Amino acid sequence: MSSPVLIAPSILSADLSHLQEEVASIEPFADWLQIDVMDGRFVPNTAFPVEMVRTIETSLPLDVHLMVQDPAKYVQEFLPLHPQNITFHAEAAADTASRRALMQAIRAGGATVGIATNPPTPLQAIDDVLGEVDLLLVMSVNPGFGGQAFIPSVLKKVEEARKRYPQLMIQMDGGVDAQTAPLCIRAGANNLVAGSFIFRAPDRASAIASLRSSS
Repeated sequence: MSSPVLIAPSILSADLSHLQEEVASIEPFADWLQIDVMDGRFVPNTAFPVEMVRTIETSLPLDVHLMVQDPAKYVQEFLPLHPQNITFHAEAAADTASRRALMQAIRAGGATVGIATNPPTPLQAIDDVLGEVDLLLVMSVNPGFGGQAFIPSVLKKVEEARKRYPQLMIQMDGGVDAQTAPLCIRAGANNLVAGSFIFRAPDRASAIASLRSSS
């Protein structure tokens, strides 16, 4: 696949006591900045209320990943921050009407639309809107916590999506590092989210470069 691979560091693994410095350390090298939003209900963790995200100063496009039970509420909270993309979970919006309503609201606010699937969720579960979204996020861990091990079986989902939608942006999130990134890219992913691998690296520029150049 010839399209460039975008790298979106996830601040879930950053040192939150020095968040602005952490963001500045990756800003020259990354493409997007992923903001993981968790409500403690859809996933057993909480993270990044809009008030905290509002304090971040960055030139990187924001990629807001909503791991929440009520994505419509959070869409309206985050749109005023002018994110590049907002992704909601298929499991939190299980019917076509609610998915299309979210898509319409996100686009009306000036952002692109992503839909995410947890590892057990088959691609067929989002057939109703997969041809209409801008981004497919294939979770390669069960969402909620950083530092989990990559689940290789999800690569088949990526391969199937790439075959069906050659132009689709396919993002992978969870356990992405120098060993798993080549697998993701070969399967068809062109947008990689990494948290622990980047923010725990002594040389973050090299860590990001190693993901981008994987093949």
